[in-house]
Amino acid sequence: MSPSAQPAVFVAGVGMTPTGKFLDRSIKELTADAVMAALKDAGLAVGDIQAAYFSNATQGVLEGQTMIRAQIALRPLGIEGVPVYNVENACASASSAFALAVQAVRAGEVDIALAVGAEKMFCTDKAKMFSVFDGAWDVATVAANKDMLLAMGRGIEPPAGSTSKAPYSLFMDIYAAFGRFHMREFGSTQRQFAAVAAKNHGHSAHNPLAQYRNTYSVDEILAAPPITYPLTLPMCAPISDGAAAAIVCSEAMLARLADRRRAARVLASVVATGSTRAPEEIARHVTVKASRLAYERAGVGPQDISLAEVHDATAIGEIIQCENLGFCEFGAGGALAESGATTIGGRIPINTSGGLESKGHPIGATGLGQIHELVTQLRGEAGTRQVQGARLAIAENGGGLYGIEEAVCAITILGR
Repeated sequence: MSPSAQPAVFVAGVGMTPTGKFLDRSIKELTADAVMAALKDAGLAVGDIQAAYFSNATQGVLEGQTMIRAQIALRPLGIEGVPVYNVENACASASSAFALAVQAVRAGEVDIALAVGAEKMFCTDKAKMFSVFDGAWDVATVAANKDMLLAMGRGIEPPAGSTSKAPYSLFMDIYAAFGRFHMREFGSTQRQFAAVAAKNHGHSAHNPLAQYRNTYSVDEILAAPPITYPLTLPMCAPISDGAAAAIVCSEAMLARLADRRRAARVLASVVATGSTRAPEEIARHVTVKASRLAYERAGVGPQDISLAEVHDATAIGEIIQCENLGFCEFGAGGALAESGATTIGGRIPINTSGGLESKGHPIGATGLGQIHELVTQLRGEAGTRQVQGARLAIAENGGGLYGIEEAVCAITILGR
């Protein structure tokens, strides 16, 4: 269905906290900051919210709040007596909450819906902190999961001393296997992965909400402490706390807002799950299929996109996803990054926020953090990281693992 054939849905307001390590702040406080910022941005009040979708992935493990997280976080703000939903879809939780809010407005169930994601991942128990990732795949087949995924990296031998002796998430081993697969199949290089990381850290230097704002050269990225080959520390997303929110509304409601010109139109919001495939069947990747559907619904193509936010839990992820989104041929993502095309001012700027690698990755808030960046860019309000003339923007947000790819993928296309 083309966008003109669908009821129009808009992002009227966005809000986001800084991302970082906030041991003295609670989920409730982070949620409140993001929600109130989004409402203020939209020119609305708490009482205007007709439905709310709250995303969180780790609070059950870290705090024991295994149920009704949304109601607990939102009622102190006065959000009560309306439908409130809890959304968990691993790292794609927030973009899934956004998609549900869009569906509710598009279906005519409500005129104003809130999507908000919040995460408190830092705690004093580091082992417990890393354990939050253990449930992001089939826990009944852990050994088989690991063997299948790590097998993708065979054929590229890690150099001596290229694995950290300090603990890190098993998912970094898996991303490294994805990277070695890409190196083996397409000739990609560690230097190209480093070029992605250097670019993203350069972008984050201009983002006041980013967790890390230090810049690095490609050589400094390569010389940084290793995690697991070909990854070094600055190529990997950190543990993060933070929250982000978006107010979604109908066209009729938008007409009542004071500054409707700042709204972004939702051209497509697609959530898809992965399928069983062989590693070499890259054209069947869940992101490829989801993005093609999103482009069809939006009535646009990859060549029309002004900028993108993609799920770079590592620099390798950005290269894979820029190919899946159609910005270059399969296997050409490393060369694209190295050419400068994905830097602000290049042909297709990617992760202008700094991406997960340096902006931060508070799992349950990440997808809405991407929406925050895209809306900011489409409004022309991104300051020194502004993409000039931005008119169409896409976000890709993946979550969990099933088989050899993400268990879920969310694609959002927004327009001015």
